[in-house]
Amino acid sequence: MIRSLAAVLTLAGTILTAPHAQAADGLVVRYALDETSGTTITDTSGNGRHAVASGDTTPLGAEGRALGGVDGHVKLPDHLLRGLDSVTVSIQVRMAADQSTPYFVWGLGNTGPTGVGDGYLFTTGNGYRTAIATGNWATEQSVSAGRDLARGVWKTLTYTLSGSTAVLYEDGVEVARKTDVTIRPSAIGGGSTTANYLGRSVYTADRRLKGQIRDFRLYDHALSAGEVREIGLITDAERARRDAALLDLGDTSALTTNLTLPSTGPYGSAITWTSSDPSVITGTGVVTRPAAGSPPATVELTATATKGAETSQRVFTATVRPELTDDEKVAEADAALTLHDTDGIRGNITLPTTGLHGTTITWDSNKPDVITPTGEVTRPAHGEKAVKVQLTATIRAGRETTRKKFKTTVLPLPEKQPYEGYLFGYFTGEGTATGEQIYFAASRGNDPLRFDELNAGRPVLTSKYGDKGVRDPFIVRSPEGDRFFMIATDLKIHGNGNWDAVQRTGSKYVEVWESTDLVHWSEQRHVRIAPDTAGNTWAPEAYYDQSIGAYVVFWASKLYAADDLGHTGNTYNRMLYSTTRDFRTFSEPQVWVDPGYSVIDSTVIKDGDTYYRFTKDERNNTSSTPCSKFILAEKSTELRSTDYDFVADCIGKATATSPGIRQGEGPTVFKSNTEDKWYLFIDEFGGRGYVPFETTDLASGKWTMSSSYALPSRPRHGTVLPVTRAELDRVRAAFP
Repeated sequence: MIRSLAAVLTLAGTILTAPHAQAADGLVVRYALDETSGTTITDTSGNGRHAVASGDTTPLGAEGRALGGVDGHVKLPDHLLRGLDSVTVSIQVRMAADQSTPYFVWGLGNTGPTGVGDGYLFTTGNGYRTAIATGNWATEQSVSAGRDLARGVWKTLTYTLSGSTAVLYEDGVEVARKTDVTIRPSAIGGGSTTANYLGRSVYTADRRLKGQIRDFRLYDHALSAGEVREIGLITDAERARRDAALLDLGDTSALTTNLTLPSTGPYGSAITWTSSDPSVITGTGVVTRPAAGSPPATVELTATATKGAETSQRVFTATVRPELTDDEKVAEADAALTLHDTDGIRGNITLPTTGLHGTTITWDSNKPDVITPTGEVTRPAHGEKAVKVQLTATIRAGRETTRKKFKTTVLPLPEKQPYEGYLFGYFTGEGTATGEQIYFAASRGNDPLRFDELNAGRPVLTSKYGDKGVRDPFIVRSPEGDRFFMIATDLKIHGNGNWDAVQRTGSKYVEVWESTDLVHWSEQRHVRIAPDTAGNTWAPEAYYDQSIGAYVVFWASKLYAADDLGHTGNTYNRMLYSTTRDFRTFSEPQVWVDPGYSVIDSTVIKDGDTYYRFTKDERNNTSSTPCSKFILAEKSTELRSTDYDFVADCIGKATATSPGIRQGEGPTVFKSNTEDKWYLFIDEFGGRGYVPFETTDLASGKWTMSSSYALPSRPRHGTVLPVTRAELDRVRAAFP
């Protein structure tokens, strides 16, 4: 018998609702989630059990309720499972592409005093499964489709339980069945459930749902397969229509390169393409530009989405630009060519040798003893006047050339001053909304072990690009002394982080600021440095290499096979490096450290002619790898060498005779301003944060934990930078 389904039909994604008296047959609650304002979620079952939305949620009317993934969720009334020995739970959900795991789509149950689930029924799209439990995860009885739920498209998820049989449905079609379930919904909490949510887990540490939800229903019985089919079925015609509607080729108004034409849609349609002019754009997206001097060519591309016997078409108009003449190439390259900071040059500059459209660029300088044609800079001595230099770029394509002149000013060197303090830049962790931003602390005079938090313990700089979170800030002083670059990881874990996901499809960028006084910082730059094969770009640091007159920037990345476009394979972190003069233009990345297993967080210091490198061994700690999760020290006389010599491992590890840490990462190393002593701060992640160690002999590899220190309250991976008295006083005054 069809009980209440005649009251609710789903047509092309639109929910049509009959009067409550008809829709209430067997419904415990039903939330259409189609409000256009407010936080009250109306129960349309007729039972009056209204719910409340909170956090980052947005009412979208017929498109349901948007959840932002940070703290948004819908709190359902208590005790919804009381007295239910059979049940049906159904919801429509469209998950965001960047949904992090673990997460619940919905959960009905209880949370224990330590934040752990304590009896519950829930659904997740991770391995698409529904589970019922009387305690924590160890008591779960799951039915699973064995694959992740598709993201970015609407899905109807339905679960029924009757007797010992649980059935899982996707869009009205059965995808999994379990026949030995022994738990009844009424047994959860003895009928008392107070952690009933949409978009939130009963485990407080889990991630929130990011996406949209609508049409949540809870029945007091198991619907039949026919009833579930009526709720969730998407016809072949509708699947084809949706797949055609979702197609997006981007901006096709001035094409110069091949197009990527999708061959399948998220709703399962096969997509084929035809072109009105295959000589310009083929049905596979290959673009042939008209000859130079010809007019642009306009082509119609027709997409046909086919599902079963049903089809749906969509037409796109694309315009292909003709090949440029050499004169046009030179003109566009001229317009695109720029130099930065020309009114105050403080170090070597980047003079590009190739330009837009493959043009070649050569440079002349009217004062090559100040700026060479390849960008090396010799600054006037301290106390002398600034020097004006004219640089001329000759841009060439074929036989066509043009010249572009740049007027520059090279500033005199600063006065050398002794270091009389330390600036500490760091982040404070993912436990708070603002913890993954940049904080400063200043030393108490020349004491390297006692610091005061600046800016009243608030961030000094916050990220507005990428993930809008920054970790692992590193500050490097230019060799001339009066310019600073700060680089940091583009990463935000708070609220929705997934450590596996961010190492597969995380940021390939670093965040860059620069300053001449440590107080006034430039606009943030979001700079791509990692290759396409990288899944993450972590903990960037830099060291100036005098032998090439440029900075060596190094970071950790997981590298995937070139044909593994989804980064689904198994791999490990290794250290890469690139070179730059201005932290705008970077050379092609090279592998720097690859021992065959995961390493991250390298930092470097030079003593005499030797570079000492400290790196975290990222392997899991076992009896055969006792130094994993601790710091390895190596040395070399060449910074960019891939063959450093071993110095010591297990640095920082507590022993029976010496205090230390449980595990460590994010080392930052610096020399004392007053004596031949070095300090190595190691981040005891999951513990105290930074803990200082010290040595009087870098080559020995022996480090002793400092006996007395006063660091900021929550310092995580950052940098300690020796500074002058004027610099220390300036930052204290600016950020009291």
